[in-house]
Amino acid sequence: MLLTMSFFFWLLLIFVDVDVVHGGGVGLEDCTETRCSNEGPAIRFPFRLKGRQPVHCGYPGFDLSCTNDNKTLLEIPSSSKLSVTGINYKSQLIEADPGLDCLARDIFYHGSSSPFKLVGNASLFSCPPSVERDEFITDSYPSFGCLARLSPCHSNPGIPGNQIYATFPDPKSDCSIDNIPLVSCTKVHDYKFTLANTFGISYTAMYLHWSIPSCQHCKEMGKLCRLKNEFTNQTDLQTKCLDVPKAKGSCTLSVILIVTGMTIYYVYSSLKREEENQLRIKRFLDEYRALKPSRYSYSDYKRITEKFKEKLGQGSYGTVFKGRLSSELLVAVKILNNSNEKGEDFINEVGTMGQIHHVNVVRLIGYCADGFIRALVYEFLPNGPLQNFLSSADNESSFLGWVKLQDIALGIAKGIEYLHQGCEQQILHFDIKPHNVLLDHDFTPKVSDFGLAKLCSRDRSAISMTAARGTMGYIAPEVFSRNFGNVSYKADVYSFGTLLLEMVGGRKNFKVMEDSTNQVYFPEWIYNLLEQGNDLRIHIGDEGDVEIAKKLAVVGLWCI
Repeated sequence: MLLTMSFFFWLLLIFVDVDVVHGGGVGLEDCTETRCSNEGPAIRFPFRLKGRQPVHCGYPGFDLSCTNDNKTLLEIPSSSKLSVTGINYKSQLIEADPGLDCLARDIFYHGSSSPFKLVGNASLFSCPPSVERDEFITDSYPSFGCLARLSPCHSNPGIPGNQIYATFPDPKSDCSIDNIPLVSCTKVHDYKFTLANTFGISYTAMYLHWSIPSCQHCKEMGKLCRLKNEFTNQTDLQTKCLDVPKAKGSCTLSVILIVTGMTIYYVYSSLKREEENQLRIKRFLDEYRALKPSRYSYSDYKRITEKFKEKLGQGSYGTVFKGRLSSELLVAVKILNNSNEKGEDFINEVGTMGQIHHVNVVRLIGYCADGFIRALVYEFLPNGPLQNFLSSADNESSFLGWVKLQDIALGIAKGIEYLHQGCEQQILHFDIKPHNVLLDHDFTPKVSDFGLAKLCSRDRSAISMTAARGTMGYIAPEVFSRNFGNVSYKADVYSFGTLLLEMVGGRKNFKVMEDSTNQVYFPEWIYNLLEQGNDLRIHIGDEGDVEIAKKLAVVGLWCI
């Protein structure tokens, strides 16, 4: 039950958490960091992923997009696109694949309108076709190095028919301008942009730098950088610093983890406890194997009861079904609940009943300990529990008569006396009441239900108990509170006395007095009637019945 409640509580928390996170309208959740691929650069402000994130998530001109093969592309004003391989937000550098030549030209010619500046020094030359230059590019610098030939992307500056080359001179290497074959070439553009501490920039990649917007001050404060007027005015390009939002689901997640952990622990503990219970029961049954009752499987019980077709009764102890072992032998099958710790009800009842053979004690025929299923098979007693016949004597339809009630009382007394004195060990029942006295076809009473029974030596005058056991109204005072004395076999005698008074007064009167708002004690009520010489306010057929009724009442009071 707890596991089911925890599961639905866990689902409820998830739905609540989803509603909290996504129910707040447009906000920072739309601009969370993303990527085109796991290996691709992280995309966050001032960049935004076009088509996936709103415009307010990025700075104008910082639009990125993803290709079909999950590469990251940067768009610049001339509509050229650059393949971005890395973004360093601290240094505000973009590392790019130089294979797209057009971009280099676009940066040269559109530098004033582009927020990105090429890192390094470069010059653009217009040159006639030259085998020497082609070999220099191909053989000496196969990558984007000292000299690169740019394919004609837009208008071709310089002399028509010439080719455009970009040089990246470096006085400290072979990329000196003196070593590059530029005979018959005309310089058409110079580009110079230096950046201190460029972190080992190499010519195998192109590096771009942006200076606006600068979010370093936000980063130093541990805050997020965003456009100041992100929803209203895209011409106002000021930035602002925002507090990093706390995870809205953090508290909910904590609760989920706690509930889940408690559920796992509960299930683990329950399974472990059940394994220990089954092991304890197995050891008990191994020792019990030599005794008479037969052991049945759960499938046997389904067959015996015709798949639990007829239910005889149900209570906190379990459910009882009618069954048939043979054409002559009817049985009552009691399927026990698993609520009792350590399987004590099962062990008590099987261990106790296996030692009992008396006409006034119900006979145990068999038992089942099949995994989590624990059950008992008793002889079937067709007239059911005594409580069904304890109506007032005025109700002639269910009243058994005083002679029969006296015989039943004697039979119950003999059964209890046998439990206390007739067995090798004294058996204390602790739950004597009309419900636990069953009647066979001749109304012979049989004490049943030994789930609360305790075994003790016959020479012991008292037993130890950690908690009260039994049914309210029938429990002896010393069982309920040790202030009244030690617990012994007399607790069953007290319960028997209460049962006798209930037989005399009738179940209806007993309940009325028990539930009375005046708190009249039922035994005291009967005592006062006898003491004052009054009748018992019940229907008496003849003088002999009067004596039987008084005798039962007096004995009941003696027992109490």
